[in-house]
Amino acid sequence: MAALWYNATGKGVDCVDRHADYSKRLTEWYRPVQRDLPWRRTKNPYAIWVSEIMLQQTRVETVREYYRRFMERLPDVTALAKAPQAEVLKLWEGLGYYSRARNMQRAAQLIVDQYGGRFPETAAELRKLPGIGAYTAGAVASIAFGEASPAIDGNVKRVAARLFGIREAIDAKASLRIVQDQLSAILGYGDAGEINQALMELGATVCIPRSPKCDLCPLAQNCDAFAEGDAPLLPILAPKEPPKVIPLAVCLLTYAGQVLLLRRQERLLHGLYVFWLAEGDIALPLLQSSLQEQGLHTVYQGKVGEGKHIFTHRIWQMEIHHFVLTASPAPEWLQARQAAMASADEMLSLPMPTAMRAAQSLALTLLDAAE
Repeated sequence: MAALWYNATGKGVDCVDRHADYSKRLTEWYRPVQRDLPWRRTKNPYAIWVSEIMLQQTRVETVREYYRRFMERLPDVTALAKAPQAEVLKLWEGLGYYSRARNMQRAAQLIVDQYGGRFPETAAELRKLPGIGAYTAGAVASIAFGEASPAIDGNVKRVAARLFGIREAIDAKASLRIVQDQLSAILGYGDAGEINQALMELGATVCIPRSPKCDLCPLAQNCDAFAEGDAPLLPILAPKEPPKVIPLAVCLLTYAGQVLLLRRQERLLHGLYVFWLAEGDIALPLLQSSLQEQGLHTVYQGKVGEGKHIFTHRIWQMEIHHFVLTASPAPEWLQARQAAMASADEMLSLPMPTAMRAAQSLALTLLDAAE
């Protein structure tokens, strides 16, 4: 005898019938209403992977143009594996979370070297690659290869929390186990990739935060939160630590129509070019002393601006200062620090993070005035 599931009304429903019904209603709803997105027109695992990595923490409309440019320049996994990292980061410039791009290239190199350029076809194998977690592995394995692996992103967690009445923190192990088990069962009754995309679409367009459009939802009649009237309150999220505010001095060091840029070695923004940065105590005497200790002799020109950039766990509160170098750093000094004296055009050709946008604009103005 099949097990029974009890919905919010207390009425028992055959679990097999319920999961099959969810699958049917999701796909019937999804097919006519799905947004026309370029990565949905293919089963190519590389193209799907690129889109899924870009879509993490980034709006669909922002991703469209980045995806087009990226795929035109690096159309397959071999092209990505062989590209200079600076070019990959330049194509990513403005998307943020640059570790995504670095991990993508590392994964592409492993696919070429260890898998002969062929994508692993299971979520378990995909998760062995850098930067591919459970969500991305499930999305690629299901959409490209038809494996019944859930792709559980924030939108899908919200749908699941409401549909199954999960009133504990959604990221708790017990909650995620319910989501995983229930969605795995639904995926077994249809095209797994299409069902995963339907769940994502439902969360992005109908089962939205705060004001869900329950009248448009194909699953409303079996939704626990809809029956209980608390859909806007779900999912329950664990409280997060507020980001730490960090004072940061951004020093524009110019000489003869060029500005000093350094390729960042720290984990945050690794591989991107930034100006001379100083965190913490950014009093002017300390900045000047630090520059002199590094062999950079300067004449201070003044504070030229301010900026602010919010990362996930920190906020850079920036003061932007202009110094004129009394001489250009020696080639050996630049090479040892992976630094460069760059003209305006050269600066624009290098990958720089969004955090440096205000400073970059000021640097362009200073370089233009120096000509």
